[in-house]
Amino acid sequence: MYIARFDGQYVVKRMPLTGRDHDPACPSYEPPYELSGLGPLVGNAIRLDETTGTAALAFDFSLSKRGSRAAAAPSGEPSDTIRNETKKLSLRAVLHYLWEVGELTEWTSLWSGRRGWGRVRGSLINAAKQMTTRGKPLSDILFVPEVFHAEDREGIAARRAAALSGLQAAGSGPRTLMLLVGEVKDSTPARDGWKISIRHMPFPFMIDDGAWRRLNTRYATELEIWRSNEAFHLVAIATFGISGAGIASVEEIALMVVNQNWIPFETVHEQRLLDRLADLRRKSVKSLRFNLSRDQPVVCVTLPEQCPVPVAMCVVPAGADEEYERTLAEMLAARPEMTPWIWRIADGDMPPLPVCHDGAAGRTTSE
Repeated sequence: MYIARFDGQYVVKRMPLTGRDHDPACPSYEPPYELSGLGPLVGNAIRLDETTGTAALAFDFSLSKRGSRAAAAPSGEPSDTIRNETKKLSLRAVLHYLWEVGELTEWTSLWSGRRGWGRVRGSLINAAKQMTTRGKPLSDILFVPEVFHAEDREGIAARRAAALSGLQAAGSGPRTLMLLVGEVKDSTPARDGWKISIRHMPFPFMIDDGAWRRLNTRYATELEIWRSNEAFHLVAIATFGISGAGIASVEEIALMVVNQNWIPFETVHEQRLLDRLADLRRKSVKSLRFNLSRDQPVVCVTLPEQCPVPVAMCVVPAGADEEYERTLAEMLAARPEMTPWIWRIADGDMPPLPVCHDGAAGRTTSE
């Protein structure tokens, strides 16, 4: 454990990636990262310094740009290129890791109504301070928009200008890029490409037409889910630069859908499960995919508190084959201290949730 400063207060926090080392009865216990896409990355793309608690990250994308190369394909699901996915983090995986370390994957009904963009932003910035890339703090290159307040309009503008001051292109050398994490507001066509509007930002981000088409193909599912419900949020992570004319443009981008509590999910079935868990006082933790493709199983949600034992909750898609089921069974068998709960979509409606004695409320809870 260590002491961190967060939202102007000092709090005791768990060192990154050490939750599985705590006793399951400890409030700081977290399920093993081998149950999510984080497992293959630890020790490779993510190297933890146990002395400082910081994690050194290796990226598979560039933070500089030469010339006028067209924007790269959106980063997320693996492309047709063969690569060792455990050695470096994709853009989507960086977003997932920020969410994980920022504890934005966790939820309990006690937090209802207390998580907005301001709190999300604070968690992301605090998480970035615990990470480095190429020997430099990730927080130095991460830009997360402040919540706009009219009474602090000038202060916000000044802080934004200071944060982006090193991006303006000058001369013919390589252009420096930064990372943006923000909520997508909308997108509109431009003369040559598209404009992506980010909430709390006074200017759009340009993306060329080819990259825009690839974005809509790669993230068709996320975009469809986001458009289906106004309560959902669409979060983007992108590398971006600013031209000599002052125009912000996207180089690479990845998307993630989150629900009203800012918990990420991939399908409507996962969202149904999150909805059922949202009203419980028992903490739930959403597992993320990181670099793994959609055809590889991960545990969807874990209930880490002993009740009487931690629970690993899995949502098996209707089209899962024998290889998927075999890999899932091996993953669960490797963690015998956890009780599996499995919803096979092909079998019908959601099974009953695990019954738990809620010590805080003094009652038994289930769904």
